[in-house]
Amino acid sequence: MPLPGKKRVHGHYDLHKTKKICGTPPHIDKQLLYHSEVVILQLQVLNSPFNQEQAELLNRILPTLTESQKFWLSGFLAASHMNSALETSDAQTTQQLAKEQTIPKKITILYGSQTGNAQGLAKKASKTLEGSGFQVTLTSMSDFKPNNLKKVQNLLIIVSTHGEGDPPDSALTFHEFFHSKRAPKLEDLHFSVLALGDSSYEFFCQTGKEFDKRLEELGATRLYPRFDCDVDYDEPAAEWLEGVLGSLGDVEGESPTPSQSTAPQGVESAYDRSNPFQAEVLENINLNGRGSDKETRHLEISLEGSGLTFEPGDSLGIYPENDQALVDLLIEEMKWIPEDLVTIKPGDVRPLRTALLSHYEITILTKPLLVKAAQLSASKELKELTIPGNEQMVKAYLDGRDLLDLVRDFTPWICSAQEFVSILRKIPARLYSISSSLAANPDEVHLTIGAVRYDAHGRERNGVCSILAAERIKPGDTLPVYIQHNENFKLPQNPETPIIMVGPGTGAAPFRSFMQEREETGSPQGKSWLFFGDQHFVSDFLYQTEWQKWLKNGTLTKMNIAFSRDTKQKVYVQHRMQENSKELFEWLQNGAAVYICGDEKHMAHDVHQTLLTIIEKEGGMSREKAEEYLAGMQQNKRYQRDVY
Repeated sequence: MPLPGKKRVHGHYDLHKTKKICGTPPHIDKQLLYHSEVVILQLQVLNSPFNQEQAELLNRILPTLTESQKFWLSGFLAASHMNSALETSDAQTTQQLAKEQTIPKKITILYGSQTGNAQGLAKKASKTLEGSGFQVTLTSMSDFKPNNLKKVQNLLIIVSTHGEGDPPDSALTFHEFFHSKRAPKLEDLHFSVLALGDSSYEFFCQTGKEFDKRLEELGATRLYPRFDCDVDYDEPAAEWLEGVLGSLGDVEGESPTPSQSTAPQGVESAYDRSNPFQAEVLENINLNGRGSDKETRHLEISLEGSGLTFEPGDSLGIYPENDQALVDLLIEEMKWIPEDLVTIKPGDVRPLRTALLSHYEITILTKPLLVKAAQLSASKELKELTIPGNEQMVKAYLDGRDLLDLVRDFTPWICSAQEFVSILRKIPARLYSISSSLAANPDEVHLTIGAVRYDAHGRERNGVCSILAAERIKPGDTLPVYIQHNENFKLPQNPETPIIMVGPGTGAAPFRSFMQEREETGSPQGKSWLFFGDQHFVSDFLYQTEWQKWLKNGTLTKMNIAFSRDTKQKVYVQHRMQENSKELFEWLQNGAAVYICGDEKHMAHDVHQTLLTIIEKEGGMSREKAEEYLAGMQQNKRYQRDVY
């Protein structure tokens, strides 16, 4: 009977599995067997490996054995010797493999992030790769020395595109070096790029595309193709990382071994971007006074029971609902039935009206959407508009229009409701700078949201989330929220570092959280200077009493205000900065950190130019030297922006 779990080889047990051999293994040479028998019969020879007692015992038993017993014993001893040798070899091989597998596979992940999305994905990628046995170096592009690229063999770049195709602030210096003549040749480098962007902008994922192209120009080899992610980036980012892992295994020649982290893990909330927390609204107050042309809502939201935490400088993401009136107009225009079911994804089926309210984006048009819509419409005009080469016409059409405009402008539509909604993208979360300190307001988060209303193409338009906050959300209602951490907009690590804050309008939000935090900690704090502006002093001085309180108790050292509509000549925050240029430069020379929050296209651009002018004038520098000075501040995290 075969032994349980053992393998038979030509009627005998495999030498790798057991030492019990019945009969002569066919691969044992008979000359070896006879040689073994001779050795056994000569045990009485001096210098044998046996002691006297063993030799006498063997010499007594050998004469009693038959020829077949001697033959079998010789084979058994020879087989045992070979089995021992094979086991030793197997053990050495196993030790060698184990040694090779403990050699870490080195991966460098560089991220360029403005709001924290790219950084969050980079951290997730790092954790996944480390769990698969890789040794990961994770760093912001602002902290990476470009000359070290020559030492990197496997590089992953995760980068967002900011504004009109620009790199995020944290990637500016690295991007400039990378596209200069100083960039080294990288023939030994394997790379892959994950690009984040918003397809409603003309230069979608531009920064990621530029890094991808430049790496190829420098001789690097693609580890895995670039992925361009729209605002709903979770699934494509996961697919990209899975592909990268597979390609890394191919490059390394073996699949890495999963590792177990022994580092203590902090307790994390179960709620995040993919699983938002339903947070109760506690307060919803209009901050503007009577007669103001603006409406700015102050929301206080409960985080009790969520486990969510944040620091000053972080943002809160809100998943809003579309305007019900706009959804109903869209359904009416397309002659759809509101209760008809549509499939969002396998296993997720909802009534059409519900899906349009809470899942699909209907207020912003993108070029990819127009191209897909052209396949569902019989309109010749739409098909001609989306012909390659008409990019400027497409850009002009997209500006200020929404889905209702599209379905009205290009009829008839030859598709079902299911086919139509399948080309729409998921409604993205809206990010708002948090205007409170968790230390000062436990289990709460405060927001400062300006209501967006405007006219375009003969119709009134509303901001999706801002008008939800202004008109439809009441205390007791809930909002799906998550925390967006932003390491690129943080108070200095040394609390005694002076800070200069520039935040007109709702741009003052994070600076309210800065002041609450500094007041709450109570430890010695550095000087602080706020530049605030809006339209009218009487009606638009947001959080006026709080700033005055902080000025009185010393939490806020200095404040300059600019109200543009109170004088014939409009005055903005950058004008107040110029008026105080000498003192402002002294603060910079004494190590002050500068923070800017608000509109990027106009305010942040003007403030940036004003800073350069002040540095140039007060520092007696050329414009080029002033730019180097400000770039150095940015590199040292002394110049940070939260702009949109």
